[in-house]
Amino acid sequence: MKSGRTIQAMAAEIRRQGEAKADYMVDTRCLHMEIWDNQPFLLALNESGHDLMEPMDIQTTAHRQISTYLDIPIKYYEKMRQNDPELLAYNVNRWLQRVEPAQRMLRTLDGHARAFLSSRYRRIDNYDVAGIVTLVVGEMPDIQFGSCELTEDYMYLKVVNPRLQDEVRPGDVVQAGVSISNSETGRGAVSVCPFVYRLLCTNGMTATDSTASKMRRTHSGPRILTNRQFFVCAAEVLTDSDQDFVRNLQTAVREAMDEARFVQLLNQMRESTQLALNTDNLEEVVKRAAACVHITETESAGILQHLHTDGDYTLYGLANAVTRYSQDVESYDRASKLEEIGYTLMTMAPELFRRINQASGIAA
Repeated sequence: MKSGRTIQAMAAEIRRQGEAKADYMVDTRCLHMEIWDNQPFLLALNESGHDLMEPMDIQTTAHRQISTYLDIPIKYYEKMRQNDPELLAYNVNRWLQRVEPAQRMLRTLDGHARAFLSSRYRRIDNYDVAGIVTLVVGEMPDIQFGSCELTEDYMYLKVVNPRLQDEVRPGDVVQAGVSISNSETGRGAVSVCPFVYRLLCTNGMTATDSTASKMRRTHSGPRILTNRQFFVCAAEVLTDSDQDFVRNLQTAVREAMDEARFVQLLNQMRESTQLALNTDNLEEVVKRAAACVHITETESAGILQHLHTDGDYTLYGLANAVTRYSQDVESYDRASKLEEIGYTLMTMAPELFRRINQASGIAA
């Protein structure tokens, strides 16, 4: 799996962000985009034109959410952002005054507007999720935090249980684990999935199908109703009504590393070792497989190289080439996605595997 922060560094950054972030409910009629040094900034102005908050530069996710809210096609929005920021500001400001007025939640951190969300957005923040998870993990002997990271949009906690391990093939040892993720910017739910760590090449694989995923809690709640044009949201706290969520999260973490679930994943891995790839045209096989799971051409080339290096020309080998390549990419978000894609490929439907594997006209 891709290296990240230590759990100690992760905890320190979560605490720091907790103190540095602020959330606002803003009437869309108060919002205004200005351009300084060729960069868009978001302002909130009262009826007299005075600032209600410090101008904030806008992170990518917030840009995309503004684009969606104003129904400006993202391709055109990004073209304006890159080539004509003044035109972008003109369009955004024009449509902010023309759309039906609404309350939106503006999430900020370190002077950046990082999310532009519905008034129904329910804040379940990293501090709470990490606190619940670490308490559960602390009850388990010898548990290790394999990799942790905070990116612009996500928190990741990947935990490994070295006490629960077995061999896929002789000498190929894998250990049970769990992957927990959360987004504070509207990019994803609280998610808990089984995770497998392969000692041979330090690969990680996340099981994300409907039978594997143990928990997914979306950030939706009751609409915040107010007549105020602008106010700072109080810090969200978990209340008695959230105790079902807390219990479900605790249970999901435990069950993701359950022995029966681990055996199920292990058997899926063993089955995939029996499915040989068509080596007569391996490049085409990899290309077709990549197209099914939205792997780029550059990524496909790197995966093919790892497949040749490992020399395991089975479906299991292909899945491991994907998860091994995940360690090469710069983005931790993308690396985590590739760990999911590896599992998706390994467990693909037999008919899909046959079609992919007939790349040069030779049946599987």
